[in-house]
Amino acid sequence: MQGISEWLPVSSKTQIIIVSTYVYHFPFTQAYAFGLFLEAGSFVAAVVFFRSEVLRVLKALVGRGDEEGRLLLKFLVVVTLVTALIGVGIYALIAENATGPVLGVPMVLLGLILIGDGAVIHFARGRQNPRKGLKDLTMRDLLLVGVAQGIAALPGVSRSGVTVSAMLLLGINPRESFRLSFLALIPSSIGAALVTVILSNLQISSAISAITPPVLLLALVVTVAVGLVLIRVLLRAASSPRITILVVGLGVLAILSGVVTILTGFG
Repeated sequence: MQGISEWLPVSSKTQIIIVSTYVYHFPFTQAYAFGLFLEAGSFVAAVVFFRSEVLRVLKALVGRGDEEGRLLLKFLVVVTLVTALIGVGIYALIAENATGPVLGVPMVLLGLILIGDGAVIHFARGRQNPRKGLKDLTMRDLLLVGVAQGIAALPGVSRSGVTVSAMLLLGINPRESFRLSFLALIPSSIGAALVTVILSNLQISSAISAITPPVLLLALVVTVAVGLVLIRVLLRAASSPRITILVVGLGVLAILSGVVTILTGFG
């Protein structure tokens, strides 16, 4: 479930919370912390799949990178800093105590935005399709993507869904939107893990102790394997002429995710 939901516009935290609550009988705070912990598997999948981009960023970090590496480094630094400023505050003040049907509303709105994106791409017929790439992004664009990713700290909100949608609205081409969204997961997941350990150490320790180490390891391995497959599938689909179907389909998934949250009361 983590391997699939992390890359689609359905909140992976919501899915983990539901399963953790009904299968392992975790209270909300433990289930939420556990969902953030499982993002370690998605982090590994992203690093493995985008290993060439990661290497370019690391080279740029020590002053030896090419233009692509420097642009990626700038993108990741700015987006991650803005995400941290917003996301940590949300997690500390809201996320640990936020439950209820209202948390599904943002995902329904996100789904409608994605469907709108798909309609614009379809009816523009190549004239106004999102065309911007990494080198075309302004500081304003980076700040807005960071804000979008920070908002995803709210329970029930999909990180990949909100960042891809934001980038499409900013005029970034679909494949680049998906690629940059998946790359942005790498530093943000590190930050999420640190915040979880610092602010929810007792809850996550309790959650992990309820599951045996072999089962936990298996969950992480499956998360990585499924994530690698899904990243490849989504990037190929984003490069195909059927991108409208992909974006609209993801919008429908986001709406369904929001409806599930509204019906279950979990975010």
